[in-house]
Amino acid sequence: MARKSLFAREVKRKKTVAKYAKLREELKKKGDYEALQQLPRDASPIRVRNRCMLTGRSRGYYRKFGVSRLVFREMALRGEIPGIKKSSW
Repeated sequence: MARKSLFAREVKRKKTVAKYAKLREELKKKGDYEALQQLPRDASPIRVRNRCMLTGRSRGYYRKFGVSRLVFREMALRGEIPGIKKSSW
């Protein structure tokens, strides 16, 4: 499980991105890159990191399911994900 501070940091980043989204879009249309530089770094959507909703793991994240590869495997083996089963041939 990831530290609580990492969860809190991501939530804060998402709020900042949402707050400045419209302003960033307007500045980009105008081509005012000087003003764009003055915005907070966390206002950029590229800085938001996808994290597993159960463990907080940031690597091996499956966007379609919202979990990491490790959690995905456990859930699939337990049959908690519809339509997913372990293959064998």
